[in-house]
Amino acid sequence: VIGLSKLGPIIKTAVNTYGPKMTKTEVRVDDVGISLFAGQAKLKDFYLGNPKGFNSPQAMSVKAIYVDVDEKSITGNPIIIDRIEVVAPEINYEKARRTDNFKTISDNVKKSARKSTSSTSTEKSSKDGAGKKLVIKNFIIRDGNVNMAMSTQGGPSLSASASLPDIHLKNVGEKSGGATAEEVFNIIFAELYSKIVSPAVTATLNKELKTLVSRVPIEDEEAKKTVEKTVNETVKGLFGGKK
Repeated sequence: VIGLSKLGPIIKTAVNTYGPKMTKTEVRVDDVGISLFAGQAKLKDFYLGNPKGFNSPQAMSVKAIYVDVDEKSITGNPIIIDRIEVVAPEINYEKARRTDNFKTISDNVKKSARKSTSSTSTEKSSKDGAGKKLVIKNFIIRDGNVNMAMSTQGGPSLSASASLPDIHLKNVGEKSGGATAEEVFNIIFAELYSKIVSPAVTATLNKELKTLVSRVPIEDEEAKKTVEKTVNETVKGLFGGKK
């Protein structure tokens, strides 16, 4: 009970302190509610900011994230998390300078995970032990939405959206006897990014953007051609760094 009662402040501090170090962006959660008897935490209003150089105010926001913890593991190592369920995330996807905001964040997380692995190996060799690790039995993202906005030369800004395919990862960190927070976040973020740039999402966004272009009320034919060219060049290599 004492361990669970301290879980809320621990989670909030971990997210708000270590999140920015891993992503190199603003990361915060406004509140963490704890159900002592159920061993469940509810994170409210999770916010992931955008890296420098991107215009949209945030990369992702989530109203609620549910975390079920194996109470008996809280004082042990690794800590066992039975379920993390991210419900209805709103994702803002943005391209700039031949990259995109989620690729930039993903690269930052990978660097953080490599540093974590290196420091853990050093710590093991010198102290025969490392810090707390995690095993996540089920990690779920459901009912998400991907939004994309783009500016066009000679025309208005256009926006499109697509449903994010659901994600269900199992036994994250189990094979290695537990993973650091950086390693876990790297695995999860890599899977999230692969779904954001998946053909299912790409096709929907491409279709919406092209449909919007056809409806743009531009009287100047040359201006409309410029808008169409801008959109076609963008959607041709919308994801994965293709040109």
